[in-house]
Amino acid sequence: MYRHSRLRHARTPLTLLATATVASALLAASVGPASAGESSASQSKPTVVLVHGAFADSSSWNGVISELKKDGYPVVAAANPLRSLSGDAASVKSLLATIKGPVVLVGHSYGGSVITNAAHGSDKVKALVYADAFLPDKGESANALVSKFEGSVIAKVLRPVPITNADGSKDVDLSIDQSAFPQAFGADVPAEKAGLMAVTQRPGTGTALNEPSGEPAWKDIPSWALVGTNDRIIPREAQVFMAERADAHIKEIKSSHAVSVSHPQAVTDVIEKAARTVR
Repeated sequence: MYRHSRLRHARTPLTLLATATVASALLAASVGPASAGESSASQSKPTVVLVHGAFADSSSWNGVISELKKDGYPVVAAANPLRSLSGDAASVKSLLATIKGPVVLVGHSYGGSVITNAAHGSDKVKALVYADAFLPDKGESANALVSKFEGSVIAKVLRPVPITNADGSKDVDLSIDQSAFPQAFGADVPAEKAGLMAVTQRPGTGTALNEPSGEPAWKDIPSWALVGTNDRIIPREAQVFMAERADAHIKEIKSSHAVSVSHPQAVTDVIEKAARTVR
């Protein structure tokens, strides 16, 4: 039930040309033309763009991607750089510019901050979906929001690594200690998978997690929020506060922070509910 609160031998030119021609033919044959039904179904649905957060990567969306593609939705999983909020949002905004037709933009965790900024002023993004995610207002950072409420364990489990950027400036890469990752990030994910996620997590910089947000897109674009009630990274209270402030359609689920991994169908259901409102 929902409640609404508001990516050796020299060859002659002729040989190279022939090779290229054969390769092109094989590629076309292997891919094959989409059936008329598949083509029309895809064209009638908005493209879903998925943006992961810190301590994760695009593979965290695999279960959601499978469900969306099965239901005929075009899907793109963005590679979030996790370097700075403004830079990460610019990267996603550039990706959006290459997509034809309407978009449902989805963010998990810090990815919620990214989509909030990337979609601002966009005429392509028709719906925003937040899955265990930040919905910052102007001037708010992810770190400030998570510190606003009790219940997050993030400060206790972070492992900092000092880094030097290309321009010589200093920063810190933050990841979750591998031994603490399963319970802190994905307590309802099978232990073996959670262990793999801990090893393959992508760190976010201190700059990214502390950079204030710009004007939020949720003020102009309809929003949906899936709130994990057992989230130990962004506590339920914080998520509900942000979602209600954004007048989002809210659905709660008994889930850890890794909701896209542990409950891919529930995430898909919310995305498709948002997508069905796009005309």
